[in-house]
Amino acid sequence: MKTIYIKIMLIALSVFVVSCDDDETLSNTNVSPVSELYSPADNTFFNLGAASSALFEWQHAKAEDNGIVLYDVVFDVESGDFSNPVYVMPSDGKGLQNTLNISFTDLNRIAEMAGIESKNSGKLKWTVLSSKGLNIQKSSASGVIEVERPAGFPSPDELFILGTASEAGTANTDAIPLKKIGATQYEIYTSLKPGDYHFITRKSDNSLVYSINGTNLEEGGATTYSGEEKVYRIQVDFSDGSVNMVEVGEIKLWFPPTGEFMFDFEYKGNGTWKAANVFIEFKQEGWGRDERYKFRFMIDGQEMWYGSVNGDNQRPSDDSDLSFWYMVPVTDDYWSNCFKYNGNVDEKNADIEIIFNASVPEYTHAVTPL
Repeated sequence: MKTIYIKIMLIALSVFVVSCDDDETLSNTNVSPVSELYSPADNTFFNLGAASSALFEWQHAKAEDNGIVLYDVVFDVESGDFSNPVYVMPSDGKGLQNTLNISFTDLNRIAEMAGIESKNSGKLKWTVLSSKGLNIQKSSASGVIEVERPAGFPSPDELFILGTASEAGTANTDAIPLKKIGATQYEIYTSLKPGDYHFITRKSDNSLVYSINGTNLEEGGATTYSGEEKVYRIQVDFSDGSVNMVEVGEIKLWFPPTGEFMFDFEYKGNGTWKAANVFIEFKQEGWGRDERYKFRFMIDGQEMWYGSVNGDNQRPSDDSDLSFWYMVPVTDDYWSNCFKYNGNVDEKNADIEIIFNASVPEYTHAVTPL
């Protein structure tokens, strides 16, 4: 009987100890709410078109165990109560610091989520959450900032063109990708025919849609094209919502050894041109055979030259890196930045293809002997 009594006492004691440990563990997660927001001051105005950032700062919260405190900054619409916030972001230092330095690019995205349209101003409400991962405390203080969104839009990871006026047709799955040429810039060389076209950010049904209105990019809608079927270079910049669209005319190969513009390049679709089955002959010089060439594009009625990234080149071989044929804008200098033909095309027929689309790492060309 005495043994049973001792066992009962030991069990009761162990339960008491575990309960105390649990209470102590839970109490170690207690933190105070942030009591004061330091900056920005209420109704501070930010023009988000600038390449800058905003600094949010608040008073430290206190942890019951004197340990670290984690912070999240919460953004909501001006009339919101943070029960369904627009966006939540950890503070600097992965949530450890009592500051948040947020870029205007990110703040612009948050403003868009809050329903503030581009080229318009509106207000965002913010506060801070403090915690140790549990027992999250919302500050009783909140602030309001006013932001003006730029004409641009958050830049998507991809951009495609489609529509009856485009080469792609109307199915999302057939949309043609634009080439990303900068952090916020896209470009495509494509033909347009009478009809409508627009841009999408993904091939799925929940894509964002953009269209062109004059020289501006707009959300939603479609652009009507009513002119003759022509090839265009379309450049889109999401940072300021601008569009540049110019006609691409004749393309010729410049052969400086004889001072001639050679071959007719026919547009074949998807940003490619081809001079098919053309006869190539190098020029005999006293020192050997000269095989240098580059390209002249007529864009918006003006000459634009494309050549090699190198001022001078050695003759390539079948084993040369593909980057040898990459095409970059160059000057109209008679000899500079010329490519050289592979020796296997001298006095032979060949196909010359120019490829300016998103399928290649850089705009390029290929010379294929027949």
